[in-house]
Amino acid sequence: MLSDINSPLDIKSLSYHELNSLASEIRRFIIKVVSKTGGHLAPNLGAVELTLAIHKVFNAPKDRIIWDVGHQSYTHKIITGRREKFHTLRQHKGISGFPHRKESEYDVFGTGHSSTSISAGLGISCARDLKNEDFEVICVIGDGAMTAGMAYEGINQTGFLKKKLIVILNDNHMSISENVGGMSRYLLKISTAPIYNELKKDVWELLGRLPPSLSERARLAARKLREGVKNLMIPTILFEELGLRYIGPFDGHNIPMLVEAFESVKNLEEPVLIHVLTEKGRGYEPARNNLPLFHGLGPFDIESGEPHKKGGPPTYTDVFGKTLCEIGEKNDKVVAITAAMPEGTGLCCFRERFKERFFDVGIAEQHAVTFASGMAIEGYVPVCAIYSTFLQRGFDQVIHDVALQNIPVVFCLDRAGLVGEDGPTHHGAFDISYLRMIPNMIVMSPKDENEFVDMLAVATDYRKGPIAIRYPRARAIGSTTKPTKIHIGKGEILRDGRDGFILAIGSMVYPSIEASDILKKKGFDVGVFNARFAKPIDGDTIIEIAQKTKNIITCEENALSGGFGSAVAELLIDKQIGVNLLRLGIPDRFIEHGARDILLKKIGLTGEGIAKKAEQFLKLDAD
Repeated sequence: MLSDINSPLDIKSLSYHELNSLASEIRRFIIKVVSKTGGHLAPNLGAVELTLAIHKVFNAPKDRIIWDVGHQSYTHKIITGRREKFHTLRQHKGISGFPHRKESEYDVFGTGHSSTSISAGLGISCARDLKNEDFEVICVIGDGAMTAGMAYEGINQTGFLKKKLIVILNDNHMSISENVGGMSRYLLKISTAPIYNELKKDVWELLGRLPPSLSERARLAARKLREGVKNLMIPTILFEELGLRYIGPFDGHNIPMLVEAFESVKNLEEPVLIHVLTEKGRGYEPARNNLPLFHGLGPFDIESGEPHKKGGPPTYTDVFGKTLCEIGEKNDKVVAITAAMPEGTGLCCFRERFKERFFDVGIAEQHAVTFASGMAIEGYVPVCAIYSTFLQRGFDQVIHDVALQNIPVVFCLDRAGLVGEDGPTHHGAFDISYLRMIPNMIVMSPKDENEFVDMLAVATDYRKGPIAIRYPRARAIGSTTKPTKIHIGKGEILRDGRDGFILAIGSMVYPSIEASDILKKKGFDVGVFNARFAKPIDGDTIIEIAQKTKNIITCEENALSGGFGSAVAELLIDKQIGVNLLRLGIPDRFIEHGARDILLKKIGLTGEGIAKKAEQFLKLDAD
């Protein structure tokens, strides 16, 4: 049946029996593709029937559907003309794992980060009304996205403006409330049936004809009675008081029930929140039995559900988790904080061993930062582990609540640099730039796992102010060298050079060594300096290098604008030291999705790529 579905129009005429059969086929299709490409499997398995019901009732792309979090949109992609490309999911030059405006007219708003749909949807609704146009705006929010404050900021204004907006809460047992079953279906039929709305309108008008002193009191009493009866049975008072009509919860896998609910709210001229309960990982037992793993994973074996194992050294995430546990054993003031990413950040071990010192704040990065600041004020050592791309959401808090007050919070930024298949919404391309400009902040990045271990020790011992460590989504290099004591703001010369020097930081140190080897074979003697720190940079050593050779190359896995290379350029300009300077890093554009090694090669941040650009640079100087 799926082979005949090329647009949402193709499901409009399907019977409920056919839609259920299609849902099963879509699940098998998603499992088959994701087992090869990797991706967010469990959330999408839970949203299949919900997606079909939405597209059966509403008329996209005229009606705007916003998926939040965007990783529950696979079924949406499949039935909106991307079925034949779905095997390219998250692959370089293939389709994105998230809604992407350039990919399809059906993708109204990009939502790689969470909790933005209601604000965007309200903006679209207000624009619609200003233009006197007529279409529905549907925000599908879920998978923990209701834990973020921005969702409630959007709800707050939506209720105030009373704009027509449909918010579907896809609750997969991670937030809000428990299913109350048949009673919710009964309340739906009462509160959304046309006859009820007409009766309500008539009663309201009748009460309005009473003398003013009685009319307002009668209406207030009627409103309190209606809200009181309803809130005895379901927890709607928050949404109702904020100005949204609440209906539900409903079985998110019951297509007839969902269609009835969606049809019922189309004629309501007010904002409404529809609460839908779904089962994450539905239809695939390995996913249901291990939801954290199957939330997002790489390729796996369908039969066993086991991920394809990759040999080699541990990941930086693994090293972080293990090391922080060791530090926590020695220092009972160390606490770990994460924003809904205990598995992704490697903090599961710490959570198990030091339960009382582990805090998962949900998808609430702003709160995580200020919460960490409060713990530090009382003498604890908060290690705030947040992906580089998600710390952007707490930027003001990093400045105002931490750095301005010079409070010693440790930020551990996983996924710094290019993350690969999740693409531009998840690339950690800007953290050096946005942290380096903040007073009191220290920013460092390890060249290998042993240096990372020492940096964690330095960071948790440092109590003079905030400090950040950035590290990539990658395996460590398998270093056999012993950790060396690191001093704040000091780098190391790894090899000397006569013709030029590569000043590298973090993940670019070993590719720079490889580049130096390649250049040596071509007759160029190029040194390599491991900067370690993006702030404060090792000015004394860099000046010595610049005075020795006039050819300086900086290399970083961060945006060139405002990054480590900019810091070096600023130093040399301020000291009035004239050099030939080449800055290598992530170019001034959003990098697409694809395997990390493919992307690094494409932008020239491999040993060969660095050597090629360095050779051209050195030849220009020779000429």
